[in-house]
Amino acid sequence: MLYYRTYVKDESLPWVTFVHGAGGSSAIWYKQMREYKKHFNVLLVDLRGHGQSGRGTWEEGDHFSEVSLEIVEVLDHLQITESHFVGISLGTIVIQTIAQDHPERVASMILGGAITELNWRTRFLIAIANLTKYMLPYMLLYQLFAWIIMPKRNHLESRHAFVRQAAKMCQKEFINWLSLTKSVNPYLGKIQSSISHIPTLFIMGQEDHLFIKSVKIIAQKAKTATVKVITGAGHVCNIDKPDAFNQITIDFIRRQKRRLAS
Repeated sequence: MLYYRTYVKDESLPWVTFVHGAGGSSAIWYKQMREYKKHFNVLLVDLRGHGQSGRGTWEEGDHFSEVSLEIVEVLDHLQITESHFVGISLGTIVIQTIAQDHPERVASMILGGAITELNWRTRFLIAIANLTKYMLPYMLLYQLFAWIIMPKRNHLESRHAFVRQAAKMCQKEFINWLSLTKSVNPYLGKIQSSISHIPTLFIMGQEDHLFIKSVKIIAQKAKTATVKVITGAGHVCNIDKPDAFNQITIDFIRRQKRRLAS
């Protein structure tokens, strides 16, 4: 089972599950915990091969459905029937997959630095990584990715946070996660059409230059989706501008509770 931590405020309150991105861990939510623990029950998980979760659990053909099922197994273990989900970067694909495969478990989705499509620049980066993945140390590739995705001076803390966590991975785990990007655009298109009924908040940094354009296009098509853009933030907007991120996302979850009550 994945490594997880829980913070229980009151059993009558909603659960919120946090899902980090590739190379990260549940530690990247350190700027959210103080506020979230005041209002909700919180579940933090480390994805396979990340943080304190085990390595070497990959089998041939594993894709996002297998990765996502491991989070559902934690929910089952804790007897959490439904949760709001908050994700960042690649973690948003994991959440969208849970919503497709297990929609009854998802009260709402908050997708930060959301990945809804890989543009040609991102696909080019991934192609380079695939060509060199057995020749170059994975940390060199990861540092290059981090700098390209989060290039500005005000993204420095985000870059450092992700690089620190990625150092706890290994070359094999990096390659396994890289393999998930194969044919990801058709996959994303498929799941987005099947989860459009679930309340969704896309929360993006204004400087998230690789992903914000496609998110705005997708959100315009989804009746239950909202987009919020945080000025002065990049891809990892929960670290760049935590106060704005926390206020916007907590308000969104509270609105879902009022919507259900009415």
